[in-house]
Amino acid sequence: MCELCGLAHHRLSRRGLMAGAGAALAASAFPSARLLAAEPPKEGAPNAISPDVALQRLMEGNARYAANAPNERDFSAGRAARAGAQFPIAAILSCSDSRVVPDLVFDQSPGDLFVVRLAGNFLDDDGLASLEYAVKFLGAPLLLVVGHTNCGAVAAAVKVVTERAVLPGHLPELIKAIEPAVIAAHARHPSDLVAAAIEENVKLNVTRMKDDKPILSEALAAKKIAAYGGVYDIATGKVNLLS
Repeated sequence: MCELCGLAHHRLSRRGLMAGAGAALAASAFPSARLLAAEPPKEGAPNAISPDVALQRLMEGNARYAANAPNERDFSAGRAARAGAQFPIAAILSCSDSRVVPDLVFDQSPGDLFVVRLAGNFLDDDGLASLEYAVKFLGAPLLLVVGHTNCGAVAAAVKVVTERAVLPGHLPELIKAIEPAVIAAHARHPSDLVAAAIEENVKLNVTRMKDDKPILSEALAAKKIAAYGGVYDIATGKVNLLS
């Protein structure tokens, strides 16, 4: 019996050691929230610019893109430096539409934009957490919601609201997040309900960003960041900011 007890103890000890080693490895691979909190954006970082300057850089880049005159750049340049850190000048919520690529639309280089993409460019908890990370730990000074013309997700939401269309799979869950924008746009009795809903969807999600507590709302109140919304015109390539 003693030999069996000793063997069982040996096995348990080995399991304990293996579990401890696994926990230590996991801890080293995935930094804790406390570690992240201890490393806020550093002063003098490349993206330590005002929100206005960041917005100006984006809109100047969009003007170059729309004019088909983007900056020529070597994308391999700076790759090694980017492996160690990133300093985005803006955190962008955009649609997953394959025709909408924020890095190209704003003529920016790798590392300049922290982009969250979701069909219908609406915010859920995961999207908010991503934007919070960009502001809190990466120092992004600008938040931007970018909708776009001919958005299929918004058009589907319009059909659901106005025609009671039934969609398959998980699509109803996605559409439900866009419905408030369709309802708000419908109250204006616009000639083009889809276009109006696209704008309302952008505005509602800018408001959601501004209301996010505590990270985004506090940063906005302290004027460390600013939040804007715009609609990208697929035909012209221009982004029109919304008031």
